[in-house]
Amino acid sequence: MESVYGKLSAISVRDKIERKGNLDYLSWANAWAMLKTIYPDAQRKVYESDHTGLNYFTDGVTAYVKVGIIVNDIEHIDYLPVMDFKNNSIAIAKVTSIDVTKSIQRSTAKAIAMHGLGLSLWTGEDVPEIVSEPTPPPQMVELKNGTEAWDRVVAYVQANKGLGIEKISQQLSTKYKISPALKKEIVALLKD
Repeated sequence: MESVYGKLSAISVRDKIERKGNLDYLSWANAWAMLKTIYPDAQRKVYESDHTGLNYFTDGVTAYVKVGIIVNDIEHIDYLPVMDFKNNSIAIAKVTSIDVTKSIQRSTAKAIAMHGLGLSLWTGEDVPEIVSEPTPPPQMVELKNGTEAWDRVVAYVQANKGLGIEKISQQLSTKYKISPALKKEIVALLKD
């Protein structure tokens, strides 16, 4: 007998995927319809706070919802923050019933996914996506006596004599190629 997970994870949701911004998602309505077609006895449980009786929980700063999906006596529970359209938590003072309802619906889709349906859409969700161009190495400038760069180096050395030759050489070598002859001139500047 095939497991619930095996059966649901084998279903392609490709034709039901929707896009919001740069994220793909399966709407709660599509996920629920697909689940109920295969498991008509599946149930959803929206948890309520014992303290407030409300269908969300709070830490006093933000809020979250708790939704369980039960299939064949197996319940998977999802916790989801109450978020704005940018997926940022909403301050508890600004949470509306619409915000809570939307979070319950999103949490429903995620709890269904834990049973296998559309789970691949959440792969990598907990890993921040860092998209950046590699930083090219800094352009090294050949330091030459009598140039503007040399004048800046002289001013830097005179203003920072207390750092010593090692520290000054280290700082300068991040930007300049320094010939042995110019290094001697820098050492001479430190002695003045």
